[in-house]
Amino acid sequence: MDDRSSKTLRLLGGAEMPVLGLGTYPLDNEQVEPVVGRALELGYRLFDTAESYGNEVGVGRALEASGIDRSELFVTTKFNARWHGEDLVREAFQRSAERLRLERIDQLMIHWPNPARGRFVDAWRGLIRLRDEGLVRSIGVANFKPHHLQRLLDETGVAPDVNQIELNPFADRSAVRAFHEEHEIATEAWAPLGKGGELLDDPVIAGIGERHGRTPAQVVLRWSLQLGNVVIPKTKRRERLLENFSVFDFTLAANEMEAIEALSRGERAVTLDSDEFGH
Repeated sequence: MDDRSSKTLRLLGGAEMPVLGLGTYPLDNEQVEPVVGRALELGYRLFDTAESYGNEVGVGRALEASGIDRSELFVTTKFNARWHGEDLVREAFQRSAERLRLERIDQLMIHWPNPARGRFVDAWRGLIRLRDEGLVRSIGVANFKPHHLQRLLDETGVAPDVNQIELNPFADRSAVRAFHEEHEIATEAWAPLGKGGELLDDPVIAGIGERHGRTPAQVVLRWSLQLGNVVIPKTKRRERLLENFSVFDFTLAANEMEAIEALSRGERAVTLDSDEFGH
């Protein structure tokens, strides 16, 4: 499914997705517009937003103002639990598409499984219909655990193109990634730099960065990319946008990858439990 040295990833459903993009939480519409504009100038083409972020309008304005051909862009958004229904998903799509000023969304996702509501499989059926109709290029989920994914497979026979999950060296999500690998689901890492401070100050990561002449953030992003993940780091600062995007011209050695993976703290490092939290 993927070439792990490439800047794009061919998804299960056939869409070609950039492997590095910009996360836009928690910027509001006014804050996000200039940030997306700067990112576009630097070469970013993947942008991740969500209904709950409240910034789809700003993202859409920046994309439209850029003048960049629509075929070069890959826009991902996610909908909330109130749209968990086979027919309701269409309205979620229509509302997001209007805010983003897009006729078609590149990737639409269920933001959280909200298993207590018991309706995420219905939402998934609605997404399959939208893809079949050509309104979205790719369909995915976010924050799903293997048992949530298995329900989708058991009840619809259709695997998500992507599962977007919290993932960084402290929370490497090895069991979830193994499930993804088995079912050809792409892994997308949100908060790929963790909480910043503690992870980026880790002496193992700092030491690897010194050997390569790279920052700790670049090392962490490179580690995730070499695992085959898509990454969507977030920042408002132009210098950080450039830093995060400059990770395709060096490679971590096998022993360096192993040293970073040894930092994992397991599932206890995951900050939100998707069996309990969701919106």
